[in-house]
Amino acid sequence: MDLLNTLVDKGLRRELPTREEALAVLATSDDDLLDVVAAAGKVRRHWFGRRVKLNYLVNLKSGLCPEDCSYCSQRLGSKADILKYTWIKPDEASQAAAAGLAGGAKRVCLVASGRGPTDRDVDRVSETIKAIKGQNEGVEVCACLGLLSDGQAERLREAGADAYNHNLNTSEATYGDITTTHTYADRVDTVHKAHAAGLSACSGLIAGMGETDEDLVDVVFSLRELDPDSVPVNFLIPMEGTPLSTEWNLTPQRCLRILAMVRFVCPDVEVRIAGGREVHLRTMQPLALNLANSIFLGDYLTSEGQAGKADLEMIADAGFEVEGTDRVTLPEHRAAAAGGGCGSHESAGCGSHEGAGCGSVCGSHEGADAGGTASVPAANERRSDLVAVRRRGAGTDLAPNA
Repeated sequence: MDLLNTLVDKGLRRELPTREEALAVLATSDDDLLDVVAAAGKVRRHWFGRRVKLNYLVNLKSGLCPEDCSYCSQRLGSKADILKYTWIKPDEASQAAAAGLAGGAKRVCLVASGRGPTDRDVDRVSETIKAIKGQNEGVEVCACLGLLSDGQAERLREAGADAYNHNLNTSEATYGDITTTHTYADRVDTVHKAHAAGLSACSGLIAGMGETDEDLVDVVFSLRELDPDSVPVNFLIPMEGTPLSTEWNLTPQRCLRILAMVRFVCPDVEVRIAGGREVHLRTMQPLALNLANSIFLGDYLTSEGQAGKADLEMIADAGFEVEGTDRVTLPEHRAAAAGGGCGSHESAGCGSHEGAGCGSVCGSHEGADAGGTASVPAANERRSDLVAVRRRGAGTDLAPNA
């Protein structure tokens, strides 16, 4: 297929595809799906080999968020039966992180619900970062605390944070449909603050909220322009008690197309399969490793993930290897650029919290576009049986899943 050959060539050169090419990936048929995965896989292997980076979430503060993000189980007015607790202590967070690190994770993502941190909250998280780093050599720490005020990113950097996550989630044109208590511009501003402070920026999206193909391409092109080092791709988990609980708009094939499109647009960036992979990719998860080079190990913020042991077996069985702390995730040209571009800036560079913290949905909007000729009926069926509220790990007395 000429389209795929063109996209592979552009990906190996870090050249931005056209919008039409990106849209064409989402419109491919199921008959062509394996060809799409194979093509995007060439780009993934060129920049990241067969390594899979493992990330581990620690939910420092759960629920009771004043924001109204429709996808989020921690939102204002949420009726979801999730864990609710205030800030856990630094030593508790460090113990929770240790479980993920023992399972092979090299990055710990510290997440807290809320619009954004107070200065006292930044102090708390700084203490937690120091505790984790003091006990684990080589670990990366990413903070995800919501909208940042001036000077807060610098304070987190001084405490030892390596990265900051704040997702764009969806296109600017449709952002007001999912959230009214803050703006798309607010999110962009926080990513800029992280960049300016010398933190590695992490920013991604949520698919499955009823967005069109055009919306998906818009947000991924916006991410490329923002130039994050990592792009988490979340698939909406329709949690009972949230406004989007009845939205089941994704098929495994649709998810693979989205991941392929993200890889083509952001070829040399850490593309992470985040929340919802177990719910929507299901048995196709191993195939997705050919597109993304990073996943979360274990549970998410408010929902349970696949067993950590199963994650490790899946990676090995698919012919991939867990990336160790002795390896640098990003290609040399990006790692040396201190958060530099996913491609030349002349061609646009590459390339939160409220509920999509650190790239993981905690939980879509009507009119979902199934994309191409993907079969929708059975695969689009509600699979509430695959959604389990987290009852273990941080904020509980039970051992975490790692």
